[in-house]
Amino acid sequence: MMRALWTAATGMEAQQMKIDVIANNLANVNTTGFKKGRADFEDLLYQTLRDPGASAAEGQAASSGTQVGLGSRTVAISKLFAQGELQQTTNELDVSIEGKGFFQVLRNGDELAYTRAGAFKVNADGLLTTATGETLEPQIEIPSEALNVAIAPDGTVSVTMPGETEAEEVGTIELARFANPDGLRNLGHNLLAPTGASGEPITGVPGEEGFGSVSQGFLEMSNVNLVEEMVQMIVGQRAYEISSKVITTADQMLQSVSRVV
Repeated sequence: MMRALWTAATGMEAQQMKIDVIANNLANVNTTGFKKGRADFEDLLYQTLRDPGASAAEGQAASSGTQVGLGSRTVAISKLFAQGELQQTTNELDVSIEGKGFFQVLRNGDELAYTRAGAFKVNADGLLTTATGETLEPQIEIPSEALNVAIAPDGTVSVTMPGETEAEEVGTIELARFANPDGLRNLGHNLLAPTGASGEPITGVPGEEGFGSVSQGFLEMSNVNLVEEMVQMIVGQRAYEISSKVITTADQMLQSVSRVV
C-alpha cells in the first residue's frame, strides 16, 4: 500500500483540527475575556532507507540520507494570552485587567478557578460574583444601601453610604498569575483551572510588579482577530483540499498498477 495514502490522511486530520480551533475562535469573537487558541503541529516518524553519512559508492560517505516522512499530527492547542481591546461600558461593576493576571473566583463552593472576564454582579448576599454565580475571591460584600461603588486601579473597592461624604473601603480585588498560563485547563464559562504545567498561582495586588492594573467601567474583549482567522481558515481549507488530492492521485496510481497486473 502506498505511503502517500496514510500520510495524506494525517494531513487532512491535522487541518480538520485547525479548522475546529478556528471555528471556536470565531464563535467566541464577542466573548468577554476570551483568549484565542492556535493549533500546533509536528511531523511524525520517518522511515529511514539510508542514514545521512552512511557509506556510499567507492567508500564515500553520503552527504544526505533517504528518509520518508509519514505525515503530521496536532501536538497542542495553545492559548494566546495577548491583551484584548478594552471596551467602555460605564457599568460600575465591570472591571478589566490591563496586563498580566486573572481574577480569582470560587467554583462549586471550594474550588478556585481563574478568569479574565470581569463582568461582575451582586448576589442576594451582597457578594461580588461572576455572571454564572461564582463568588469573587477574596469575597467582597457590597452593602445593599450603598449609593455607588468605586474600584481603584490597585483593586481597592469603596462604597458611598447614604448621609456619608467619605467613601468606605469594603475590600480589595486580588489577582493571580502563573509561570505558564498556557498550561491552564479550560473549564468553559470563561474559567480556567491550574495544572501541573501551569505552576502554582502567585497572588498579588493589581499594579504590583508582575501584575496588571484594573479599570472600572471597562471590559476586556476577546483577542480574536477576524481577518487573521479568515486567512488561517482559507489556508487550512486549501491544505485540506490538497491533501485530499494526494489521496485521489495515489488511488489513481494504484488503479494503474492493478490494470497492469
